[in-house]
Amino acid sequence: MQLFSLEGKNAVVLGGAGILGTSITKGIAAAGASVAVADISEERSVRLASELKAGGTNARGYVANAMDELALQETCDKIYADFGHVDILINAVGGNRADATCMDADTFFTTPASALQSVVNLNLFGGAILPSQIFGRRMSSNSNGGSIINISSMCAFRPLTRVVGYSAAKAAVSNFTQWLAVCLAQGGYPNVRVNAIAPGFFLTEQNRFLLTDKDTGELTARGHSILSHTPMARFGEPEDLNGTVVWLASDASRFVTGIVVPIDGGFSAFSGV
Repeated sequence: MQLFSLEGKNAVVLGGAGILGTSITKGIAAAGASVAVADISEERSVRLASELKAGGTNARGYVANAMDELALQETCDKIYADFGHVDILINAVGGNRADATCMDADTFFTTPASALQSVVNLNLFGGAILPSQIFGRRMSSNSNGGSIINISSMCAFRPLTRVVGYSAAKAAVSNFTQWLAVCLAQGGYPNVRVNAIAPGFFLTEQNRFLLTDKDTGELTARGHSILSHTPMARFGEPEDLNGTVVWLASDASRFVTGIVVPIDGGFSAFSGV
């Protein structure tokens, strides 16, 4: 089991105080990693880091704006000053917004381009490209390499109705993950691995309005449809991501790069019949 241990490794989790990010952060901490929790909310990141420290983890909280290149570079410099090196980068920044959601064809024609651009920028540039540039440059000097883990989605495999901007952005994240894995491996950094996870359907604040009725809390028709197409017949729990993340972050996956792992209860394997 030592292959899966993260003892002696330093990890950065961007978006680390979000719903899924918090669970991932706790998961890699439980596997032994020291953790830099970086989030747009400094209050949340410091609070989570304090909780981890109380449990015996070497952790610090930082404010991080993954959409601002200069600010993200400053955060990176602070983390390196405190931790010395980074072995694991988890890019958990992302999300959707209601005004980039198209309920039907007519809605698409009037969807603001600014809303779609915002979603693509958040998930692709803030959620993958900029952090991989800034932290990846420093990680490339590690003698033992490192692991970059992005967050893709089910809608990267087949676009989901309504979430036009989010589907396009996550498809780009998957493509970028594969591109960067090959680029680094062939460019002299074969030990800096790049992979992604693709969560299935988890109830979060970003998608709750699509899956549950705001007044009754009951599942919408879309929510029922998702569960009927998920062989395990349930939504994911944030903790369901942790085992795969630990595997991709650890030496157990040292010959794995350029993959996108579905964590979806069988959704992507099911044809519907």
